[in-house]
Amino acid sequence: MDEGYIKFQCHWEQKGIDIIDEVFDELNHYRSELFKLGLIGAYPDGIGFGNISTRLDNNQFLISGSATGNLSVLNRSHYAIVNDYNIEANEVYCMGETKASSESMSHAALYESDANIKAIIHIHNLDLWQKLKKDYPVTPDDISYGTPEMAYSIMDVYKQSELSIKKLLVMLGHKEGIISFGGNVKEAFKNLVTLYKV
Repeated sequence: MDEGYIKFQCHWEQKGIDIIDEVFDELNHYRSELFKLGLIGAYPDGIGFGNISTRLDNNQFLISGSATGNLSVLNRSHYAIVNDYNIEANEVYCMGETKASSESMSHAALYESDANIKAIIHIHNLDLWQKLKKDYPVTPDDISYGTPEMAYSIMDVYKQSELSIKKLLVMLGHKEGIISFGGNVKEAFKNLVTLYKV
């Protein structure tokens, strides 16, 4: 099992990040709610899963850090800013006190697909994954998370399916993996939780 491991080349500038309080507080609030629901968390072996991000100015985005899924409460040191990426070269450039999530490339692909996407949530839940894969857009089952292939696949699915309307993607090659997005963090959260609680 390779959950949670960074597969891209991570160019990391280790330093504190300056984020507007309202932006950080909203993102961190919904991250805490997802943790309480078990949609972000850790497996029995300690490997964390799930992440959350919000778009910033200049095509940057703030994302929860790598290996933070197991933490019940996060602070600013647990987030990173992705300030650039190159899908083809499999590179992510980030800064913060922790490295950006191993799912950063998937987030980047969605942000690149539509300027109206302002927030993205990636969770794990087997029951929801099995239920939604029949009725929602999916990525191919032979493509793994955190790779250029997954990023390109997400972009293709966005163009060729109802993903822009449904705003929820099931990752067949990333068992339990589901991505939700919206025009803000609250919308991305509501997309998921409404289905989770059905």
